[in-house]
Amino acid sequence: MTRTRFGVTRPTEDDIRAGGFSTPWDAPMIPPFPFEFRNAEVMTVYWRTEPEAMAFLLPPPLEPVGDVVCAHIYKMNDTDWLGPYAEANVMIAARRGDLAGAYSPYLVLSSDVGVSHGREAHGQPKKFGHPKLEFRGDLMVATVERNGIDVITATMPYKQRRIGTDALAPHFDFATNLNLKAVDHIDGRPAIRQLTSRKLTDVRVHEAWTGPATMELRPNAQLPVFRLPVLEPLQGIYWRADFTLVEGEIIHDYLGEGS
Repeated sequence: MTRTRFGVTRPTEDDIRAGGFSTPWDAPMIPPFPFEFRNAEVMTVYWRTEPEAMAFLLPPPLEPVGDVVCAHIYKMNDTDWLGPYAEANVMIAARRGDLAGAYSPYLVLSSDVGVSHGREAHGQPKKFGHPKLEFRGDLMVATVERNGIDVITATMPYKQRRIGTDALAPHFDFATNLNLKAVDHIDGRPAIRQLTSRKLTDVRVHEAWTGPATMELRPNAQLPVFRLPVLEPLQGIYWRADFTLVEGEIIHDYLGEGS
């Protein structure tokens, strides 16, 4: 039986068992799918690194592809539930059989809602920090700060060469995002051990620009992006877009039968 007070309906057991449920139920933390990002600004920087470093960060059975990684630094200007915030996503080209995508070993957000959602729903290793994308005269500058350290500093020229949407991923397909979801029961037994996959939908790119880029990584034991050393900076891409985050899928269940 439900009762209403202060304009909030008390959930039933079926409500609690349903997908998309979040606590506290009178002010839930986790957005239900789908939710939309509008006018997001992104700087994507690619660099060449050590293949052995990529392999070290990938959970089996994922395997690295090539020797290129990237970091996206997002300025999320208008997002359902979360409001304006900033995010950074480091991605490694990876493959499992015929499925190719990009695995995220490190993600940083300035939103507690975004951190919680990423970890609970996708299994993304999100941590709280302060990514920033700004324009300093003729230079775009992206930084990712955690614990008072600028762990990532990336730069590229301001809007010098326009490109089409087909050139946003010149080195590998980052549209398919792969993650390792790990959740334990309260008694310490493993509850979830999965590789998950998700794609953005309704992507509308308003503009995209490319140019030479720099990438500097500083050591931080709580955000060790330095494990992917910059052997050669490749290029930067600035793009502005709208997109929608929807449900993903389980591509490998470590606890399932036959695993």
